[in-house]
Amino acid sequence: MSSKAHLNQAIASHLIEMKADEKPDKEVLIFEKGELGEDILTYKKLYENSNKIARLFLEHGLGKGDTYAVFMRNHPEFVYSMLAGPVIGAIMVPIDPRSRGDRLRFLLENSGAKAVIVSGELLEQLEEIIQDVPNIKLTSVIYLPEQNVPVSEKYPSLNETLEKDAWDAVPQQVMDVRHPMQIIYTSGTTGDPKGVMIRNNRFGLYNIATRLVWKYKPSDILYSGLSLTHGNSQAVTLFPSLSTGTKAVFSARFTKSHIWDICRKYGCTSFSLLGGMMAGIFNMPEKKDDQDNPVKTVISAGTPASMWEEFETRFNVKILEWYAAVEGGFAYKPPGKGPIGSFGKPLPGMMEFRVVDDNDNHVPDGETGELIIRMTRGETKVDYHGLPDASEEKTRGGWLRTGDLVKKDDKGWYYFQYRKGSELRRAGDFIQPDHIEKVIGKHPDVGEVCVYGIPAASGAPGESDLVAGITPREGKSIDPAGIFKTCKEDLEPNFIPSYLQLVDEIPKTISEKALDRVLRNHFSPDGENIYCLDDYR
Repeated sequence: MSSKAHLNQAIASHLIEMKADEKPDKEVLIFEKGELGEDILTYKKLYENSNKIARLFLEHGLGKGDTYAVFMRNHPEFVYSMLAGPVIGAIMVPIDPRSRGDRLRFLLENSGAKAVIVSGELLEQLEEIIQDVPNIKLTSVIYLPEQNVPVSEKYPSLNETLEKDAWDAVPQQVMDVRHPMQIIYTSGTTGDPKGVMIRNNRFGLYNIATRLVWKYKPSDILYSGLSLTHGNSQAVTLFPSLSTGTKAVFSARFTKSHIWDICRKYGCTSFSLLGGMMAGIFNMPEKKDDQDNPVKTVISAGTPASMWEEFETRFNVKILEWYAAVEGGFAYKPPGKGPIGSFGKPLPGMMEFRVVDDNDNHVPDGETGELIIRMTRGETKVDYHGLPDASEEKTRGGWLRTGDLVKKDDKGWYYFQYRKGSELRRAGDFIQPDHIEKVIGKHPDVGEVCVYGIPAASGAPGESDLVAGITPREGKSIDPAGIFKTCKEDLEPNFIPSYLQLVDEIPKTISEKALDRVLRNHFSPDGENIYCLDDYR
């Protein structure tokens, strides 16, 4: 009988130990660093380095049920740190590398993190608040050559831990697939983020999606520039790669200007996007070689319907659209099937979707209502860390309340409309911001666009005036008159923004959704960066 027979491949750290035994030298992950080269990770390297970190945790008193934060961009050490937790039953809290101040403090305090693994470039952000988080026993810093950060004598260096030649393997201490693996926090667009407990068996569900939905072949090479702190990058790229051995390439961060060059260099056949990122790529200047790339499938969540077909044609790709939330639920639309604009249908035999009104009454096909979901087998459950009442309310009546307003057509295809409470209405018309964003985004001086609403100056209840937050393309500047001229030529009068808000950067959540509330908080009709349509008529 194999010495590994006691291991369960549905638990990530178990799988890595099995793979390291079977295929130690298999190259599975590549972290590209542009002109600075790349880091190539084998199963053996993943196993050894995750064990070294697991041993480090044990030496500092961390064990089963304790939480630890990982605060860095996409680097090999993120994956090592992630895989260390399940070995000893510690629970990882991945933190968006853009977090700082009150948000960073909240995440560390709320999760009860006893350790932080941080990259040198983010140490300053951590030091701004670490004195306010007394529960942290260990702060270990990884210093990466490309970051040129001086070594601090105040904290242990993770480099020293990983560079040890001699190390003791840590026996797998958790056999229960229901044991928590991560706490992933929601974006917190409407309030404090909520920590969603992710259990070991989610890794098994990702494997089902890999087999039934992504359908990667051994010859495929995957790519992602999405942060590994986000469930999308884990579900679509990292975990499928680890479980199947399909090679995956990661960048430290998403770059719309270099994504095609990276895919050409490594022969990537598929990459994952979020809707706002797709608009950024689409708004880049067209090139003669746009179609000359190895990518066959773009796996996207939130493709703007207004640019879907043009994106496929311009880059010679097919879009696989999908829908999910960290709390649960899953739907997808296979490439080339179903209507443009739909996010698909639920996985058959696994979950049931309904569209309901505020009283949980069924909404007829073609009308908008809230999407609620329940599992067809097993319990429909959400476990928000430290929030039992919110957890219970989220699954009231045995149905997951998504808060997403959708429509379903008579063929069973679902269409996202808007988040509950975020709809835009102007003079009786419901406004689709992505259509306006596409028109403005095509202007040669525009980098990114976010359209949102403010209370209408008319005072009409539920009505909005429109604001377009705009960043300039690199090396360009924005002429408001030119933007308003474009809007007047290509938009109906009711869809032309009342204001332009010129900013250096569109603030975003970890899932690359524009944080319009931040733009809204900084909006003032007489602000220096605000330009009013009435002045350009």
